[in-house]
Amino acid sequence: MQSTAFFSARHLPSAAPPVRVRAVFTNPSTATDGNNSMAASSGPKWAQKTITLPPQRRGCHLVTSKIMKEIGPDLSEFKCGLAHLFLHHTSASLTINENYDSDVRSDTETFLNKIVPEGRSAPWTHTLEGPDDMPAHIKSSMFGCSLTIPITNGKLNMGTWQGIWLCEHRDSPTPRTVVITLNGI
Repeated sequence: MQSTAFFSARHLPSAAPPVRVRAVFTNPSTATDGNNSMAASSGPKWAQKTITLPPQRRGCHLVTSKIMKEIGPDLSEFKCGLAHLFLHHTSASLTINENYDSDVRSDTETFLNKIVPEGRSAPWTHTLEGPDDMPAHIKSSMFGCSLTIPITNGKLNMGTWQGIWLCEHRDSPTPRTVVITLNGI
C-alpha cells in the first residue's frame, strides 16, 4: 500500500513550504512465508520491539548480547538497513565503545564521575530525586539516549572491538527499556 503524507513546518520559527513524503508500508499479515517475525515481508520493511534490560549497578555495562538475543531472529531478515535503539530514560545512556577490556568501562565511569560533580559541594538545584539525579541527567545528555547502527546481511555492522553499552548513572539499579526499530530490505 502506498501513502503520501504532508508535513508542515508552520510551527517552526522560519516556516518552510510543506514537504511531500512518499512512503511504502508493508503489511505483515500479507507475508507469504508464514513466520511470525516482526520483519516478515519481501520488500522494504520495518520492525519494532521494546525490550527491558535488567537492573544494573551504577557504571557502564556491555549489553550487546542481551540486545542480540532479543532481536537476532528479526535482524536476520534484513539484508541491508538500519537498527535504531532508543532508551526511554533520562538518567542512563547508550553508547558504542570497547567490547573486550572491561577496564575501558570502569575508566569511563571514573571519567564521568570526575567531570560531573556530585554531593553537597555540587552546584545543582534539581535534587528532588536525590543527589545522584541531576548528575545522571547531565551524563545521559553527554552520551545520549539513542544509537543508529547499520545492518548488513542480517547482522549489526559494528567494528571488531565495538559493543553496545548501557551506562547506568544512578545509584539505585533500575530496569531500563529500549525501543529497537529495524528498517531496510
